[in-house]
Amino acid sequence: MPTETMSVNFTVNGAERSLTVEPRRTLLDALREDLSLTGTKKVCDMGNCGACTVLVDGRAMYACLMLAVDCAGRDVVTIEGLARDGELDPVQQAFIQADAFQCGFCTPGQIMSLRGLLNDTPHPSNEEITRAVTGNLCRCGAYLHIVEAGRIAVELQRADATTAGGTSD
Repeated sequence: MPTETMSVNFTVNGAERSLTVEPRRTLLDALREDLSLTGTKKVCDMGNCGACTVLVDGRAMYACLMLAVDCAGRDVVTIEGLARDGELDPVQQAFIQADAFQCGFCTPGQIMSLRGLLNDTPHPSNEEITRAVTGNLCRCGAYLHIVEAGRIAVELQRADATTAGGTSD
């Protein structure tokens, strides 16, 4: 029996993409297997660990819980798409400054969760930073450094906005 497929058109890391997928194919599998964007990690595949976190229309989402077809017409950003013009995103730079990774396996999901927070809340409290990464598991236990990276990212983003002529409020 032939398998039903559907076309899905969406933007991934700034590029228009078109895929033909089974309706049950997750965004995670489409990113990793069809588009070769392997920075988004497949770990639990059940929405428990956060390693697959990507941004969908600017908001942090677990790619393993989303169907690719549900992303039609939407904007998806993976860890590979965060840096712009050779410049790291403030969250990526903050992770380096805070030494917020050990094995690094959870790092893409952690970074994407914090980027999603900063998209919604440019000046989050420490509690909001902690809450943003609560859904991301780190087997190495680098949580204190990850939260510190969140605080550094807020300051880096604020400095970038001031430099770019924005406001620092």
